[in-house]
Amino acid sequence: MDIGVPAEIKTAERRVGLTPAAAGELVNRGHHVTVEIGAGDGAGFSDVDYKEVGAVIAGTADDVFADAEMIVKVKEPLAPERARLKPYHTLFTYLHLAADRPQTDELLASGATCIAYETVTDDAGRLPLLAPMSAIAGRMSIQAGAHALEATQGGAGLLLGGVPGVRPGKVVVIGGGVVGENAAEMAVGLGADTTVLDRSPAVLEALSKRFNGRVTTVFSTKSDLEAAVLDADLVIGAVLVKGAKAPHLVTRDMLGRMRPGSVIVDVAVDQGGCFETTVPTTHTDPTYVVDGVVHYCVANMPGAVSRTSTLALSNATLPFTLALADKGAEQALADDPHLRNGLNVCAGRITDRAVAETFDLEYVDPMEALALR
Repeated sequence: MDIGVPAEIKTAERRVGLTPAAAGELVNRGHHVTVEIGAGDGAGFSDVDYKEVGAVIAGTADDVFADAEMIVKVKEPLAPERARLKPYHTLFTYLHLAADRPQTDELLASGATCIAYETVTDDAGRLPLLAPMSAIAGRMSIQAGAHALEATQGGAGLLLGGVPGVRPGKVVVIGGGVVGENAAEMAVGLGADTTVLDRSPAVLEALSKRFNGRVTTVFSTKSDLEAAVLDADLVIGAVLVKGAKAPHLVTRDMLGRMRPGSVIVDVAVDQGGCFETTVPTTHTDPTYVVDGVVHYCVANMPGAVSRTSTLALSNATLPFTLALADKGAEQALADDPHLRNGLNVCAGRITDRAVAETFDLEYVDPMEALALR
């Protein structure tokens, strides 16, 4: 199979879809890998690194798309990339369609087969291709929040861990999944007063055992959520509904009653965000202020630690990438129900129920759509 790896064009996105080692695995199986010139530079992988494993370096993104049957990326395709997609393409990347109607419409119009990392599942019902980036984003959320709390960044001038004689900052994490657990780990490590809210008793029990009493766990009712948010110095939005738009759990009214100089970090921004005031930002301009509260809503947080993120993501996606290349997209999707759960768009149809419901579009069973491909 011909596999293309374009350079990412999202603002300040430095990750790349395949490491040289992953590209080498594909080449060793007889596949042809084309990488856009400089695509790996931001993650510390040179064109020479790719050439040494047998990949070909292409001068432009047009060249990469024209020659490829499968496109392997990191972030959702932006408008210029979507314009290059053809019905014969298989796109394997993060999509987050439920928060992006223009992307959804243009992928449907392209006729391409579009597989989203974030909805691929495993035997335990987890999201194995989302998990590594969620772990990184969860850890980074505390770094970003601690920085934003500094007075020079518009925050309240608080040191998150405090010092002897001065209370630590109060961190509230909404959602106890992979993002929330990793955020809590970092917050506890810094010495912050940490609370996690979730609606799953099993999740709360696991977190209580995991942190041995160092984290306060609270079942998330509306009143308990509001009380925790209003008492917080830093609030982390870590809510995920698979494939669907995130619910707005923190309203503008709640925000207006938070302490001036407090900070929110919305890790759910890719799925629309769980704060009513969330607007996606970039690493070059990461924060804004609403009602005296600093908002950090960068939509590709792991892109700032591009080397770590690329290695972690490529390790997770490689088995699926190999299956798609070795078997062809149709057979690989037919054989593996977990990979098939990642199929969001195929032959101009929506094949993810949550996306279809979000936009009131017709849902088509993935196997039916594959038959039309």
